[in-house]
Amino acid sequence: MLRPRFCAGADFGAGMEIKVNALMLRAADYGENDKILTLLTAERGKLSAGIKGEKKAGAKLRVAAQPFCLAEYVLAERGGRYTVVQASGGESFYDLRCDLSKYYAACSLCEAAAELSCEGEAAPEMFVACAEGLRDMCAGDECFALIKFLVRALAVAGYGFSAGVCSVCGRDLSGESRLRFDMQAGAFTCWDCGAGAGASGSTYAVLRAAEGRPCGAVTEDGKVRALRLIREYAASKTDARLNGLAEYVRLLKRE
Repeated sequence: MLRPRFCAGADFGAGMEIKVNALMLRAADYGENDKILTLLTAERGKLSAGIKGEKKAGAKLRVAAQPFCLAEYVLAERGGRYTVVQASGGESFYDLRCDLSKYYAACSLCEAAAELSCEGEAAPEMFVACAEGLRDMCAGDECFALIKFLVRALAVAGYGFSAGVCSVCGRDLSGESRLRFDMQAGAFTCWDCGAGAGASGSTYAVLRAAEGRPCGAVTEDGKVRALRLIREYAASKTDARLNGLAEYVRLLKRE
């Protein structure tokens, strides 16, 4: 596994090269053959970097622009702009590109990471959460892996919530079929205690499982409901719309 290597205090003057552990979150075409990558780095948070000639036949750096590429990137910096000059090691998560559901889930993970990360701020926790989330998706249930990642990523970004006891009366909510979720407080309540949006017991069970707490049965319907609640909660706390997550939920409903 890549380990964060911090470069604080280094001289990043014009023409300097830096090494960062990075995950390729998204790529946008630029000109005929180039692309602009959005990278999540452990050392410097989210940043944009150009990659030249990526669409040409035999491009040496094509792997660096592939979805979900996790590698050590060498970036040349000039005038505050970065260009990818090398990428090596790491993982490509190729299996995620061979399964439609896993691909959509992984894209949703990258979208959330981009929305919840800041430029210029070291992001080792978010970086590790992304890497572990993608590995979990490759290994098994990509939907539950995505839920676990989103719960963790929101907490890292300062928007954590709890699937614990009723935040008003302290009652154990296990086994309850009708609950409420307070978007402002980020907490579940009894149906009669709270005034938040209605939430099902199956949603609550899935989110408890994602937090590593004892829970009831984790159902497919509960996972879909949990993703919807997380998306709504993220929108209430941030500017993140997570449209890719909405597409993934629609895909799940069609299956």
